[in-house]
Amino acid sequence: MARQVPYLLIEGVEKTFTRGSTSNNVLHNVSIAIEQGEYVSIIGHSGCGKSTLLNLIAGLTPVTSGGILLENKEVNSPGPDRAVVFQNHSLLPWLTVYDNVRMAVDKVFSGRKSKAERHDWTMHVLDLVHMGHAKDRRPGEISGGMKQRVGIARALSMEPKIMLLDEPFGALDALTRAHLQDSIMQIHAALKNTMIMITHDVDEAVLLSDRIIMMTNGPSATIGEVLDVTLPRPRKRLELVSNPTYIKAREAVLKFLYERHKFVEAA
Repeated sequence: MARQVPYLLIEGVEKTFTRGSTSNNVLHNVSIAIEQGEYVSIIGHSGCGKSTLLNLIAGLTPVTSGGILLENKEVNSPGPDRAVVFQNHSLLPWLTVYDNVRMAVDKVFSGRKSKAERHDWTMHVLDLVHMGHAKDRRPGEISGGMKQRVGIARALSMEPKIMLLDEPFGALDALTRAHLQDSIMQIHAALKNTMIMITHDVDEAVLLSDRIIMMTNGPSATIGEVLDVTLPRPRKRLELVSNPTYIKAREAVLKFLYERHKFVEAA
């Protein structure tokens, strides 16, 4: 019987950056299988290669050795099947909210959807992130949290197989961050898409994730532990505060970060 290939397979990945005669091995022998529809968080101290790993999955930089397969096809270049949401929203300031998303829709669907269908799809994803009302505003006219919602809408608009989130809420205030976390949970529940998120926030990782990948300290960082978060969905943050499973998962991540891999910089 043939072995079923995981949706996303990262196998024996090494990443070394070389400048002149100096080489820096950032990632060493990283292997993980991620199934379709999973929400996976990557957490670890600064300098452990989290963003490098995300860039490898996005195809923004090549692996040194090993391989990454998405639906059994090698990942070696960027593509709309892997959409990245950065901490910096990267919106074009001269375009409206609508046009920032529509630009991505036109690029991906110009030969597959009619003009009317592309309009309807643009409005649909803006409504998913509760930004349809602001479609005619420009980035300079909306808040940081609203900009990040537009960035998420733009990523969703490409119907990616995987959403890659690089600390998407890191620059936001606590209340805005909480609202966006709730929105992401709602989107994930509705669309069943695969999400991989980098975060420094232990509570965020436990709240959102099905699994948490904990990276060892760099250089030559690798996967130290993988924690299954067995909390049922939908999740409500206020109900989780005293939930034993939530508390146990949170403690496990903190123990890994602060006891087993002591470091002067807080995660």
